[in-house]
Amino acid sequence: MKYYINFALIIAILAIGSLVGTAQTKPTTTNGGVAVVGSDDDTNDERYKIGFQDVIDVQVFRHPELNIKIKVNSEGMIFLFRLDKPILAACKSERQLAVDIENAYRVSYLKDPKVNVTIAEQNSQPISVIGAVEKPGRYPVQKRMHLLEILALAGGPNKEAGTRLLVARAGNSASCRDLKASPSDNENIALMNFKIRDIQEGRKTLLMEPGDIVSILSADTVYVYGNVVEPGQILVREPITLTQAIASSRGLKAASEGVVRILRQKPDSLEREDIPFNLKDIENSRVKDPYLEPNDIVAVSKDGKKAFMNGFVKAFTNGLPTLISRGVTF
Repeated sequence: MKYYINFALIIAILAIGSLVGTAQTKPTTTNGGVAVVGSDDDTNDERYKIGFQDVIDVQVFRHPELNIKIKVNSEGMIFLFRLDKPILAACKSERQLAVDIENAYRVSYLKDPKVNVTIAEQNSQPISVIGAVEKPGRYPVQKRMHLLEILALAGGPNKEAGTRLLVARAGNSASCRDLKASPSDNENIALMNFKIRDIQEGRKTLLMEPGDIVSILSADTVYVYGNVVEPGQILVREPITLTQAIASSRGLKAASEGVVRILRQKPDSLEREDIPFNLKDIENSRVKDPYLEPNDIVAVSKDGKKAFMNGFVKAFTNGLPTLISRGVTF
């Protein structure tokens, strides 16, 4: 029995060691089925890292003449009394910087210095939230936060919000892992596109970085035109299918056939591709009911693509009386 207990103890220790090792590994792309973006060794540290323009308070035990409150300069440095060289403060925790200051004073001035560092003002790492949210603004970041947390701080999407949000990320001096990058590397902006529902339901997440800008887009618009009872534009705040869009236009006219086309703008182009569908095939489950994309035009017309587009533009230009705007939520 004694041997069995010891063996079980060894297994438990090995299991714990395995978990610790896993926690220290580099980023994984999933977390229990949730897509995680932007996780690495630097970003897993929850402690606040001192940033550019932060104001820090340095206290040296038994040496009040060395106490100072100072702002981190544009190069991430601070200059302290009795030290000939500046000390790098940016991207360090309070304790890490305190140890570096102790070592600097120990070299030429104090025998056994004791230093305490606190952040007096956090100016360097706000995350901005703009667009269709309840409380847009700049939010100071004191620890690593997920996109959903930032969205919650901003009060969540408001009634004008659509289905998507964008995160704009620029490599800038506030981001610690970009310190070694050249200035040209920091001019690039990455745009990440998310469905709001995926974020709210935990299917996707994003670890935020200093300087990120979150933009919650307003309701998407799709257009239904042609042989429907009420043609017009539809404001979409949830994903909408082709048949749902036609239903929101009160259905087809009696003389209409079951063939419709989705005119969808090609990426980085003014041209639109023509995607035909037969509503009977969708109704009989031979073809899946397609989801529409922002700015899609649902063409319920026998006209050719060019003739249809000319009529569509003319109708909007002349203010077609039956063209209406309807907010749709499913």
